[in-house]
Amino acid sequence: MRHLWGPVRDDDGLTFRLWAPRAQQVDLLVDGQAQPMHKGDLDIWQARSHATPGARYLFRVDGTDMPDPASRLQAGGVNDASVVTDPPMPQEWAGRPWSEAVIYQLHVGCFTPEGTFSAAVDRLPGLAALGFTAIQLLPVGQFPGNRGWGYDGVLPYAPHPAYGSPGDLRRLIRAAHACGMMVILDLVMNHFGPDGAWIHHAAPDFFDPDRHTPWGAAIDFSRPQVCDFWIGCAMHWLRDYGFDGFRLDAVHQITGPGSAQFMKDLAAEIATLTPRRHLITEDERNIPDLREVGYDASWNDDFHHAVHVALTGESDSYYASFAVDPIADLTLALSRGHIEEGQPREGLDHPRGAPCGHLPPTAFVNAIQTHDQIGNRALGERLLTLAKPEAVRVAYALLLVAPYMPMVFMGEERGETAPFQFFADYSGDLGEAVRKGRASEFPGIASLGDGVPDPIDPATMERSRLGWRDDADARDWMDLTRRALAFRAAHVVPLLNSGKPEASVTREGPGLIRALWQFPGGGLALSLALGQPDPTPLPDADLSVGQPGDLFSLTVKALS
Repeated sequence: MRHLWGPVRDDDGLTFRLWAPRAQQVDLLVDGQAQPMHKGDLDIWQARSHATPGARYLFRVDGTDMPDPASRLQAGGVNDASVVTDPPMPQEWAGRPWSEAVIYQLHVGCFTPEGTFSAAVDRLPGLAALGFTAIQLLPVGQFPGNRGWGYDGVLPYAPHPAYGSPGDLRRLIRAAHACGMMVILDLVMNHFGPDGAWIHHAAPDFFDPDRHTPWGAAIDFSRPQVCDFWIGCAMHWLRDYGFDGFRLDAVHQITGPGSAQFMKDLAAEIATLTPRRHLITEDERNIPDLREVGYDASWNDDFHHAVHVALTGESDSYYASFAVDPIADLTLALSRGHIEEGQPREGLDHPRGAPCGHLPPTAFVNAIQTHDQIGNRALGERLLTLAKPEAVRVAYALLLVAPYMPMVFMGEERGETAPFQFFADYSGDLGEAVRKGRASEFPGIASLGDGVPDPIDPATMERSRLGWRDDADARDWMDLTRRALAFRAAHVVPLLNSGKPEASVTREGPGLIRALWQFPGGGLALSLALGQPDPTPLPDADLSVGQPGDLFSLTVKALS
């Protein structure tokens, strides 16, 4: 891999680099002093400097000053100067096998009252004690303003300053590792946000004018400079910070010439690192391709949709094809992972997906709540406010003990009911456009007498912070979490490590599912009731949720 972006340090100083293929003149400004840059191979402009950590720098591209698109730190916002940073200190950490992953997804700004990397450190031992083995951070690359989900980032190499400094983030990762927890970063490689993306000015050829994503200009992965930018970004987070892997956002929007090879090259480059890093994709296509070439797993929205529809009865939008028979769909998800694998389905205009049943259970990340599924609702309601609490408890326990990779959204482990709503920090015309655009997505809300929360109002983010309540109900949820994850560590993980199972999952009634996964190292039996009493729950179960005769219950047992 070439290193074509950002400052590169050697014994004699720094080399600053910028791809600006159409520029006539590029200067480097360090602490206000300008020096010309020289155009070399692949249209890369370069300049040497003895700048020291803390120095501020800009690129002047055809008379316009701009920050470094590969900035490691900003002096302020996304339009301000970039800052030369200290060389990173290596971290000693052996990593964890992917089969042991129990993921806790969190938004740094809403995870604690302070909303910082440093404040999050104090919460990690409690999560580890419950049995979580990984935290997954929503994107932390710098985006405009202070508030946001992070998917509108424009400086993907630089930690968002509202969360803290690069040193604060490194301390968070070290603290997680000290608790035995991996740290996974949500990384957005498919688009840039609408404000502060100076890369458009430096390198318009970074984008394909003939394609667009739902969020902006599509990226042209046929360019080696583009591929190097993103592979360099990934290696920066892994090497310089010690992240244990990525959840790659919306890879179905990484398309066009060169994109498939880029995804293979990215996985191959990351595979050279020790300890082994882990790669998760979000991929609406439901295809096995990336998991067959080195990616560990993909988010399995099918599982979420089947559970959500079974518990809420909702049938609008993308729930339509899962509303026909959600219990049958859940049976399929527990048997094969994905539900939609290319077969015709009522509620779908076109078949979706391809067969994935040959993949191991570890290739599927399941969840019953995520930032997307909560936050993309008009009011950002959590599942506990939409369904019977006893039903949610059973579904939550199922998530934690089934032989797939579980992910929990922050607060779920203590029965959080506060919403997680969409919020951003734009001003002026862009802020008004975001406000109106969000409201227009949910025209039916107004007819019910409700308003869509204003995404620009700081109160919308405040409502989305965790409450960290510690009442009897929260302690009951945490006890369930602890018991389920102890069972998982003692029984499910060893079974996953023994090889791929033979699955026998059957529907025994309108709301009753029985499952047996026979692994090379033993078996796992499960009986699940969603809406009807279970007449024959598993005897001597290792874990039970609900009582005999309940409409919602779960029993699970490890078999030798």
